[in-house]
Amino acid sequence: MKDRIEIVASGFGGQGVVRLGQIIGEAGVKQGLRVAMIKSHGTEMRGGYVRSQVVLSKDVIDSPMCESPDYFIALSSAAYNRFKDTVPDDGVIFYDPAFVDEIDENLKCTQKAVPARELSVGNFDNPLFANTVVLGVIARAVDVLDKDVVLKSILTVIPKFHKRNREAFHIGFNYMD
Repeated sequence: MKDRIEIVASGFGGQGVVRLGQIIGEAGVKQGLRVAMIKSHGTEMRGGYVRSQVVLSKDVIDSPMCESPDYFIALSSAAYNRFKDTVPDDGVIFYDPAFVDEIDENLKCTQKAVPARELSVGNFDNPLFANTVVLGVIARAVDVLDKDVVLKSILTVIPKFHKRNREAFHIGFNYMD
């Protein structure tokens, strides 16, 4: 494990961006890691800008800011455009093509389309489970995160829809095969 893993998720209100960060953080804590999280959002109740930053480390975290995210989850074009240049060459951007219209082909980092909204609607007739699909992808991609601990954290933090959240998580986890 690197000394410090930075994960940034950003999109708009109502997509579960903050909850996504909370679940990653909870999974890290359950695994004995040190965790720091910052959330920020616009003043709107729904539909405004939202960002979640999570730092995972075995050591003391000197700053909770994610300045060079190892993983960036873009759930809107505005978020993608705002943070794409912060991802280092060895970093990964996961983006949902339902919300990110165009990607920057000049970036050296890895960029992977994750059609979370489409997978959620296709499997559950509801976009509500898109963030759980993304959590499955993250559980597969971030080697320090244990799949079972992330799933347990989802089921702890989200009190409803356990069966569908479990299914959505596995869809995302297996999507990265």
